[in-house]
Amino acid sequence: MKVYFHTFGCKANQYDTARVRQAFEDAGAAVVDDPGAADLAVVNSCTVTHESEAKLGRLVRRLARQGGHLETVVMGCAAALDDGRIAGLPSVRAVVGGAEPAQVLRAAGVSSPPRGQGVRTTGRSRGLLKIQDGCDEHCTFCATTLARGANRSRPIPELVEEARALAEHHAEIVLTGVHIGTYGQDREQGAGSGTRRSLGELLEALILAVPDVRFRLSSIEATEVDDTIARLLIEAPRHVAAHLHAPLQSGSDRILKRMGRHWYTAGSYRARLEWLSQRMPVLGLGADIIAGFPGETDADHRATLALVEALPFTYLHVFPYSERPGAAAARLPQPVAPALVRDRACELRELGEAKERAYRVRRLGQRADAVVCGRREGKVDVLTEDYVSVYLPVAEWDGATRFEITIR
Repeated sequence: MKVYFHTFGCKANQYDTARVRQAFEDAGAAVVDDPGAADLAVVNSCTVTHESEAKLGRLVRRLARQGGHLETVVMGCAAALDDGRIAGLPSVRAVVGGAEPAQVLRAAGVSSPPRGQGVRTTGRSRGLLKIQDGCDEHCTFCATTLARGANRSRPIPELVEEARALAEHHAEIVLTGVHIGTYGQDREQGAGSGTRRSLGELLEALILAVPDVRFRLSSIEATEVDDTIARLLIEAPRHVAAHLHAPLQSGSDRILKRMGRHWYTAGSYRARLEWLSQRMPVLGLGADIIAGFPGETDADHRATLALVEALPFTYLHVFPYSERPGAAAARLPQPVAPALVRDRACELRELGEAKERAYRVRRLGQRADAVVCGRREGKVDVLTEDYVSVYLPVAEWDGATRFEITIR
C-alpha cells in the first residue's frame, strides 16, 4: 500500500501525523509525496477556525478527483467533532476522531504492527516531542478541548527516552502539546509522593539527559512561565531557545473575561513578559490574537493595539474571529460585523509586520545560534534561537546542523 499524508494545524498535529505515518511504515506501507501515486490518503484535520475546515473539504474533494481507487481517511480534531459532513465528502473511507495510530490503521484496513514508543525521526533538523495532550480550560471560542479532552501529561522518563532518540537526528527539539504550561498538573492527585510535576521540572530533566540539543517551547501562556522556566530561559540559552509564543487573544480585560481566559489579565500578561524581556539579551516573542470577538468594541480593539505596541513582539498570528460549532462563544450576543472584523485583523497584522521588520533590523550584524531547517533554491534555511529565519548560500554552509552565524 502507498499512503499520502497531509496535516492541517498545529505542531501537536504534526507530531500526531508523524506517529501515524510511522505506524503505517512499520506495517509495511510506503509513504509517498504525490497523492496521484497513492492508494490511500490520510488527512489530519484541524478545528481551530472555519477556514481550516473549509481547506480540509477542498483538499478531500481535490484528492477524490485524482481518479483511480484513492480513498481518504480523515483523522484529528475536526474528525472528532464531525456531524457527518466530513464523512459525506467524496471518497472518504473513514473518519477517525483523535490520532491513535492503531485506530487509523484499522480504519484503513491495515493490521497493526507491535506498538512502538514515540516518533523515531521526522527527517528534519528540528524534532517534535509532544509532552501532553488535551486542555482543562474552556475558552469560549475554542473547540479543541471538545475534540481532544482533558489534560493528559506523559511521564518524564518516557519523554527523556524519546528525546534521547530524537537527539540522534535533530539539533533542536520542540516541546509541543495543546496546553504545555499545565504539564504534570493532571498527575498531581495520583503521584503518591504529593510532589507536583511541572514543565520546568521536565525541562531540567531533558537538559540533563540531552545536553547538546536546543529545546524550544512551542506555545505557552505568559503567566505559566514560572520561575524555573524563566531561569532556564535567562541562564541556559544554549539549552532553551530564547523564544516564547504566548497567546494573548485580546488586550481588553473585558473581552478576556468573555473569552473565558480567567487565569490572566492584560496587566499580568504584560508584567510577566516585560520582566523577562528586560533580563534577556534577545527574545523572540510571538502571540495569537483574535480580532472581532463577539462584543468587542472600538475601545477594546484599541486596548489590544496599545498592548501590542507596548510589548517587544517580534511577530503576531492574527485570526479573525471564527464561530466554532459547540463552542460557547457561538451563543454570545453582539457579534461584530464581518467587514469590521476584517479591518481590525488587517490593522493588527500591519502592526505585527512593522514590529517584525523593526526587530530584524535591530538584529542585523549580531551573532545568533542557528539550526538548519531545510534547503531550497541553492540556499540553506536556518532558524535562530529567537525565531528569526535566515537564508545562507549553500556555498557558505559546512554541512553542520547547528552553528553560529552573523545575521545579515
